[in-house]
Amino acid sequence: MNLVIFGPPGAGKGTYASRLATELKIANIATGDIFRQEIREKTDLGTRIADFVQKGLLVPDSIVIEVLKKRMSEPNSQRGFILDGYPRTVDQAKALERITKVDAIIQLNVPEWVTVERLSNRRICRNCAAIYNIKYSPKPKVNLKCDKCGAELYQREDDKAEVIKERLRVYERQTEPLIEYYKKSKTVFVAINNIDVGTPIEEVFQRIVDGLKRVKLL
Repeated sequence: MNLVIFGPPGAGKGTYASRLATELKIANIATGDIFRQEIREKTDLGTRIADFVQKGLLVPDSIVIEVLKKRMSEPNSQRGFILDGYPRTVDQAKALERITKVDAIIQLNVPEWVTVERLSNRRICRNCAAIYNIKYSPKPKVNLKCDKCGAELYQREDDKAEVIKERLRVYERQTEPLIEYYKKSKTVFVAINNIDVGTPIEEVFQRIVDGLKRVKLL
């Protein structure tokens, strides 16, 4: 099964993609995670990516496609995958069609204020990259310390309020036309609406599973 998960920054795409990959025994391909690894390792690619991320801009298609092809050629992608962070433009969607078929789109619809509230309070472990939230679950047991390894938590540059708002503008400008493209191509959609700050992860995950069952993919 080949899935793509859509949603604005802070919608929980990474969380739900990871859980679905485990549940369905398919690969979880998150371009954002791959990019952040390159940035942490200070590779040439990572330096180029960082210039775009810190400004709240999308990474150019040429870089994304190169990374994606490499990841999809790995053995654990052969049973299927869920893509998180790709495609983000119509051109990327067309490039993906030349590589493989998409069985369904999972669309997470989240109000803007929820996105800003979630991301501006998100903190990341400098050592193991575990994700926390200083106001909502999962909160660290000790303020600004990782529960898993005890390292310092920090705020990513692209999680600051002014950058978040720019990321949302970029999302609306470039990704919404992509959603329309998939709708016109009759791709199956599983839309999850009314996701609030306090909506439990388990509830949203179950709604996604139920949606996949409704369209007979499970």
